[in-house]
Amino acid sequence: MTKPDQAMTYPFPDGRQLEVPTEFAELRAKCPVQRVALPYGGEGWLVTRQTEVRTVLGDPRFSRAATVQADIPRTKEWLNPGGDILSLDPPEHSRLRRLVSGAFSRRNVELWRPRIEELAGELVAGMRAAGPHVDLVESFSMPLPITVICEMLGVPAADRHLFERFSELLFSGTGVAAEEVRQAAVSLTAYLTEHVARHRAKPQDDLLSQLIAARDEDEGRLTEEELVSLGVTILAAGHETTANAIANFVYTLLTEGIWSGLVERPERLDTAVEELLRHVPLGGSESLPRIATEDVELGDTTVRKGEAVFPAMVSANFDGAVFTNPQLLDLDRSHNPHLAFGYGPHFCLGAQLARTEIRTALGTLLREFPELHLGVRQADIVWREETALIRGPRRLPVAW
Repeated sequence: MTKPDQAMTYPFPDGRQLEVPTEFAELRAKCPVQRVALPYGGEGWLVTRQTEVRTVLGDPRFSRAATVQADIPRTKEWLNPGGDILSLDPPEHSRLRRLVSGAFSRRNVELWRPRIEELAGELVAGMRAAGPHVDLVESFSMPLPITVICEMLGVPAADRHLFERFSELLFSGTGVAAEEVRQAAVSLTAYLTEHVARHRAKPQDDLLSQLIAARDEDEGRLTEEELVSLGVTILAAGHETTANAIANFVYTLLTEGIWSGLVERPERLDTAVEELLRHVPLGGSESLPRIATEDVELGDTTVRKGEAVFPAMVSANFDGAVFTNPQLLDLDRSHNPHLAFGYGPHFCLGAQLARTEIRTALGTLLREFPELHLGVRQADIVWREETALIRGPRRLPVAW
């Protein structure tokens, strides 16, 4: 183990598939705020315990806006272009978040539940027609959240390939060129700009029309660029994470031999979903950096003004000071303050929608396919690149 001020290379080499890098456990125990050297931009601080991670995520002295167009320590070649809600600090971030938070509230998501359940049923029917061997990613886990987010924004499902490609590049590994990402972003922004114009001319009963109305009624609440950017962000982030989570959770339940136990006791599904969110990493070593806007004492370390800090939520979810037997996948775990959806001002806007989609997806599959199993050997499953921001199988062959 290095000393806090002796930089370790970061990101860590990720383990196979859904394994969490072992370095995190060592750092939590001995050096929770560790100096790290990034592939681009120099050195920063890696934070691994939940207390300190929550501080970085919630303390306004750690800024996301300061990362925009800045040559800061980072894992990818390209600079953060900004222009999206994820790159703003309060009060600008709060202003935009308030405009869309109602659409993703518990109450509104409950109104979407019947449609989500209907879609899950339709996809299961398609699986049965194509089965008994299917790719779960293609036939179920990807189309469910994509269809939901398309309908929420009034985007034709036939156009989904545009933002699917952008999302794939955005969450991809380090081998993707900055220009390729920029071109994909330009194409998706152009599409959303035209889509906004169509909705402005003929309003629909959807989230995008609500945002257009907010923009047109009071230009101070939302600029045209912010309106389009919100649409791009919601489309790209509103399906990719949930789709991979569904596939990852099914894979975990099957390979850990606990699918049948959940079939027999479906009342455990709520706590099971929360435990899967905690235990199964959606990302590997990746995390969005913050910049300290002044000197901050973080644990036993002084983070200086201008330094980059990387809050490792995947590590915080295994903090033994918070979770009993954190390495154990316990579907009955009742106390589960995980950070799968983040914390603080940037707590995932779509957390309630994601929970509802995941619970509906797993509940439907458990009920309809109690004998579900992998359709290939575990070793033959093809995964995303190890350097990708989001983990998940590219294809998940299953059978029943």
